[in-house]
Amino acid sequence: MIPRRLVFGTRASPLARAQCAAVAARLERAAPALEVETLVIRTEGDHLQQHAPAPGETLPKGLFTGALELALKEGRIDLAVHSLKDLPTELPEGLVLAAVPERADARDAFLSGGPRLMDLPRGARVATGSPRRALLLSRVRPDLEVVPIRGNVETRISRLRSGDCEGLILAAAGLLRLGRLEEAVELLPAQQFLPAPGQGALGIEMRADEAAGWIAGLLEDPAARSAVEAERAVLVGVGGGCSLPLGAFAALEGDALSLRAVLFSAGGGRWAEAVDEGTRADARSMGREVAARLLDLLGAEPEK
Repeated sequence: MIPRRLVFGTRASPLARAQCAAVAARLERAAPALEVETLVIRTEGDHLQQHAPAPGETLPKGLFTGALELALKEGRIDLAVHSLKDLPTELPEGLVLAAVPERADARDAFLSGGPRLMDLPRGARVATGSPRRALLLSRVRPDLEVVPIRGNVETRISRLRSGDCEGLILAAAGLLRLGRLEEAVELLPAQQFLPAPGQGALGIEMRADEAAGWIAGLLEDPAARSAVEAERAVLVGVGGGCSLPLGAFAALEGDALSLRAVLFSAGGGRWAEAVDEGTRADARSMGREVAARLLDLLGAEPEK
């Protein structure tokens, strides 16, 4: 049955609201009779993001999604819009990833006062809140100083503008959705700066009912789904909520799928990289195979 009214749930950040508004607008265009309401829900992760991170600290998965999932299960909202990289690979019982819309640019973006990343002087400070980005940066510019940072996009950019750092790495998709992509000096190549699994994609989480199937028919992008399934299968293969820094990127050309991933050891002293090629139908098996290779190369076991 086609619903007459849907309540969207979103986090409070400007980026989360922009993502939710874009999905709502697309649904309203596809189904003009649909009544859409948005409910803003503050998550535990939103609160913790306002506090400075300890060196090497990362926020556990689920902090940005738990409150929205509770609202779904309680029936206060019908649909939650997530940045897919924040959504755990295991969903609560009764909830499904109903749709993965067309994916935005998955790459990381570099911001500065003008210089590109490779043109920064030795010892320059580059801010990031991601251990993955920090370790990838150390591979190409070990002479730079990594500065930990937390907060929403505006907060991070203001730190750059105030001189707290000379460079800043953010997700290109977030800047694009906020209409600020032009502030990036360059987009970092995905094959070198492998993004987080699912970066650039949105995940539409719903209760497993008829409405979920209807939404999937309007919002699902099969190419985006295949790519993120491969990437998230790597994450599952190395331990689901893996605390080790992981980058994974799948690219599609027609039906051909290529997958590259990098996994760092605890502390970042060692790293392994693996690639695989196949078809869209092989997405999950490719991810599992790449994860097994990464663990074998590092001599590690999957995290429990």
